[in-house]
Amino acid sequence: MDRTLLADFLRARRQALQPEDVGLPRGRRRRTGGLRREEVAVLAGMSADYYSRLEQQRGPMASEQMLAALARALKLSPGERDHLFALGGHSAPRRVLRDERVSPAMRRIVERLSDTPALVFSRFGEALLQTPPAVALFGDYTRFEGMSRYLVYRWFTDASQRAIYPPEDHAIRGRVFIVDIRAAYTADPTGTAGEIVEALLSVSPAFAEVWRRHEVDVTHHHDLKRYRHPELGEVELHSRRLVDPDEGQELLVFLAQPGSPSEARLRRLT
Repeated sequence: MDRTLLADFLRARRQALQPEDVGLPRGRRRRTGGLRREEVAVLAGMSADYYSRLEQQRGPMASEQMLAALARALKLSPGERDHLFALGGHSAPRRVLRDERVSPAMRRIVERLSDTPALVFSRFGEALLQTPPAVALFGDYTRFEGMSRYLVYRWFTDASQRAIYPPEDHAIRGRVFIVDIRAAYTADPTGTAGEIVEALLSVSPAFAEVWRRHEVDVTHHHDLKRYRHPELGEVELHSRRLVDPDEGQELLVFLAQPGSPSEARLRRLT
């Protein structure tokens, strides 16, 4: 526990909030901005004396429950909450990420990419949203059910998924997909990622062989990818990734080199 930095952080976040931000009346006699210490204490369900001692660097080591209550009272973002726990000498609790729906911020971005292939994936590789050009280029990834919802599962069980890439790229693509699911598995081996891995180990010797290598990075994975389309032929695209760590989602946007044959082929999709 870093008492000095914890006190400084609590004070800064308290002063950044206004009474109306937390549903409290401002009152006529309030001369300074921010919340009062006793107001934070009430919101967090603790005594004003206990909270005051934390800000005065005199308090005992706060429990995880107390820190969680302070995070809620001070309206901390997920990143701020993690920082609070670190200052308090505790590991931050695992975030509950939502995978069943696209975050509002991601959806607004995708809506502005109507003429560009773009997909939103969950951290397990499930496609949550596609632009029309992405559907035209890859097919509708959101139509699958069961384990087939996850890209890594389709890669190792469905030959049509691999047919999108040239055969000489299959090995590196499979390794990249396994590195991605390993990251989710490491964070939560008993959750959805664990179910995906267990299912693949039971049906795919190819997956099991690469999984045993325990790769966590693929150094030769470049952002230039080649795709095979039944009407357009081969298309070379650069991918750019935007990650939303709070929601556990990522946006992949695919762009062709300006003036290239691939750019001309992409125009036919729109």
